[in-house]
Amino acid sequence: AGARRWLEWRREMELLSDVAYFALTTLSGYQTLGEEYVNIVQVDSSKRRVPSFLRRAIFVSLHAVVPYCLEKGLLHLEHEVQTEAGESRISQSNPALGSSSRTLIRNWIQKQVGELTEQQKKTVLQIVYVLKQCIPLLHRLHLAVFYISGTFYHLSKRITGITYLRFGGLQGEDQSIRSSYKFLGIISLLHLLLTIGVQMYSFKQKQRARQEWKLHRNLAHQKTMTKERTAGRHSRCTLCLEERRHATATPCGHLFCWECITEWCNTRTECPLCREKFHPQKLIYLRHYQL
Repeated sequence: AGARRWLEWRREMELLSDVAYFALTTLSGYQTLGEEYVNIVQVDSSKRRVPSFLRRAIFVSLHAVVPYCLEKGLLHLEHEVQTEAGESRISQSNPALGSSSRTLIRNWIQKQVGELTEQQKKTVLQIVYVLKQCIPLLHRLHLAVFYISGTFYHLSKRITGITYLRFGGLQGEDQSIRSSYKFLGIISLLHLLLTIGVQMYSFKQKQRARQEWKLHRNLAHQKTMTKERTAGRHSRCTLCLEERRHATATPCGHLFCWECITEWCNTRTECPLCREKFHPQKLIYLRHYQL
C-alpha cells in the first residue's frame, strides 16, 4: 500500500519539494547549491541588479508549477475526451483510483468536456497530441540554443530574463569550454531536425495507412453489398419472382420453389425455362441449400 500511495502522489511530492527548495533559496535571495558550488549569482537583464522578488516568483512558478499543471491538464483532458460516459461513471465510482485522481483540474476539465460535440472532441484530441509531441521538442531546441549561446539553461529563466554573473575563475577556461559546448549545440540541433523529419515521415505514413484502410474498408463493403445483391437476384424463383423457399431442382438443373414447381407440374410436365420434358417424380428437393 505504501509504494502504491507513493506512486499516486509522486508528482505532487516532487512539486512540493521543488517549491520548498526554491522558496528557501531563490525566493529568499540565496544561492542554490549548484550556484554556490560554481560561484554564480542570479542577475536581471541589466546584469547589475539582483532579480526582483516578483521576477523570482514568476520564475519559480514557470519552472515548477506550470509544467505540473500542464502535464496534469493534458493527461486528464485526453482521458476525459477518450473515455465514454459509462466508463467515466465506473471510474469515478471505483475507490481503487485513489483520491489523487479527483482533483480540481480534472473536475473542471470534466465539466468543460461534457459540453463539447463529437467533432470538437476530435479536434481537442488532435491538439493534445500535437502539444504532447511539440513540448519535448521545444525543450530540446531550447537546450541546443543554450549550448550555442551559453545563456538561459531553463526556459523559465529565458522568459523572466534571469541570467547569471560569475565571480572568480579564469576567462580563458570559459572560452575553451564554450567552444566545445557550441559544437555540442550544433550536433543537438542536427539531431533535433532529424527527429522532426522522422516524426513527420512517420505521421505521413500513418495518414497514408489510414486512408488506404478506409479505401479498403469501403471497397470491401461495396463488394459485400454487390455480392448480397447478386445472391439476392440469383436466389429468386422465376415463377413467383420472390426469394426461393424450399429450393427444388428440375432434371435440367433449374431451381424453383417447391410449391411453385409442383403446382406448375400439375398442368405442364416441362421446365418453365428451357421447356425440357420431365416427370414430376424427377424433381429433387434440396435440403440446406443456400445461394
